[in-house]
Amino acid sequence: MLYSKLPNILNDINTLLLPIVCFGCNARLNRGEKHLCTICRNQIPLTEFTFNEENAVDRIFYGIINIKKASSFLLFTEIGIVKNLIHNLKYKNQKQIGSFIGDWYGQILEKNNYLKDIDYIIPVPLHPKKKRKRGYNQVSLFGESLAKHLNTTFLEGVLIKTANTKTQTKKGRINRWQSSKKLYELTDTAILENKNVLLIDDVITTGATMEICAKALQETPNITIYVCSMAVVL
Repeated sequence: MLYSKLPNILNDINTLLLPIVCFGCNARLNRGEKHLCTICRNQIPLTEFTFNEENAVDRIFYGIINIKKASSFLLFTEIGIVKNLIHNLKYKNQKQIGSFIGDWYGQILEKNNYLKDIDYIIPVPLHPKKKRKRGYNQVSLFGESLAKHLNTTFLEGVLIKTANTKTQTKKGRINRWQSSKKLYELTDTAILENKNVLLIDDVITTGATMEICAKALQETPNITIYVCSMAVVL
């Protein structure tokens, strides 16, 4: 009996020595909680958007870029659980948060027939220099988890970033686009020809980054583009 309880006892000792905390509020996690405490998980602002109906993320791209459908999982605010999650994912080497969010959203989307014909999930890329510094693309594990739930292929490397620019989230859409021409390019258009692709990112703010990436993807003949992010600023 004692032997069977040993793993839990060792885990509890390890937790006391190196407490595992909630990425949303920094409270210590209890046994059974993972990444978020129960309170934060219940309070985290979900958009409740899927790909079935028109939503606020769709409207960001109206008249700007020809995409089939857009959606996002969480509502991003300047203070709160979602910002803390994304910050830990991007800057604190907590890349497992990407898998956590992807699994959560994937369980919702796999019940949705709207995405049953997606051929590839493609992440907004990082410049190689930034990726080496960070060690990973923060949306890759999100995409890999979504791909498992949607029974499709995660495709990294076909869309690349050509310049190591600073973040542009505070720029207006026109200025961002003008300063980002040729910022993203395709390494192979043939593989995407006649395909349905889901373009993913961490946070949609003005939508300009997705817009530029989608324009690059649209160099491919007869491609259909869907857009998805972990979070959106509305």
